[in-house]
Amino acid sequence: MMDQYLPFEKPIVELETKLKELESLSLENNIELKNEVPLLQAKITALRESIFGNLTTWQRVQLSRHPLRPHASDYIELIFKDFMEMHGDRTFREDPAIIGGPTKLNQQTVMVIGLQKGRSTKEKVFRNFGMPHPEGYRKAIRFMDFAERFDLPLITFIDTPGAYPGLGAEERGQSEAIASCIEKMASLNVPSIAYVIGEGGSGGALSLGVADRIFMLEYSIYSVISPEGCAAILWNDSLLASKAAEAMKVTADEVAKLGFIDDILKEPLGGAHRDVKTMAHIMKESMVKHLNEIKKLDNFKSLRIEKYKKIGVPL
Repeated sequence: MMDQYLPFEKPIVELETKLKELESLSLENNIELKNEVPLLQAKITALRESIFGNLTTWQRVQLSRHPLRPHASDYIELIFKDFMEMHGDRTFREDPAIIGGPTKLNQQTVMVIGLQKGRSTKEKVFRNFGMPHPEGYRKAIRFMDFAERFDLPLITFIDTPGAYPGLGAEERGQSEAIASCIEKMASLNVPSIAYVIGEGGSGGALSLGVADRIFMLEYSIYSVISPEGCAAILWNDSLLASKAAEAMKVTADEVAKLGFIDDILKEPLGGAHRDVKTMAHIMKESMVKHLNEIKKLDNFKSLRIEKYKKIGVPL
């Protein structure tokens, strides 16, 4: 069980295990533990608040990759209804690292696209660890065309270490596919919202992030390269990733300060994996609110383009 949690979560998990044992003992022996259980619950909450109130940058990076962290498919299942997954780029093949299709947000039909990681070893390999090939980005462009044709607002979920850098992907035009996807999303004639739910790595993430509004979950990260990749380039040692993460300003708080995102969605205490339903509810409220706001704008496309032109330009 411990391999499903991060090292700094170990004290919390140990107390939670004791609490479960205590509750089980109470049920088996019909013993009332009116004082012991609440005291232990309070101790667990206090410990969580202490640990998660003082996280280092590297611990936040680890949280963004948590083995139990919800994926795009988890949020799609909890937020939307009647999701109809579409497949293939109609040119080469299906890429399981990107999922998408039309669905219902309350009574409104929308298009969703998500970068999808795997949970089990078998699924991680199937999803290529959330790293799309060129056909994945061309598949996303196909979905964006569909959204535009049927006037469907677009919602994207970003969670990837980056685009797949393999030889075959490069031979099939990885860079061109990413650039075309960015261009397509930037020029869409329908409202769009993007959510960084885990890792937002490099152009592989940016391809689904050129939206009217972009949000990061509290313990997600967004960067031009992974901390390990940065450390390998700068110091020839990927083990210095924690040092690189500090310098790169990858956390939601730091990215917000730089003006790259519109807001941060606070996660349940301990991270989104601790209460996926609550996190999904928070995201759904955000989607409904901001889609309604964007739809009222006559010039959201031109505002979107101006927004991204200003990013990184000194005031």
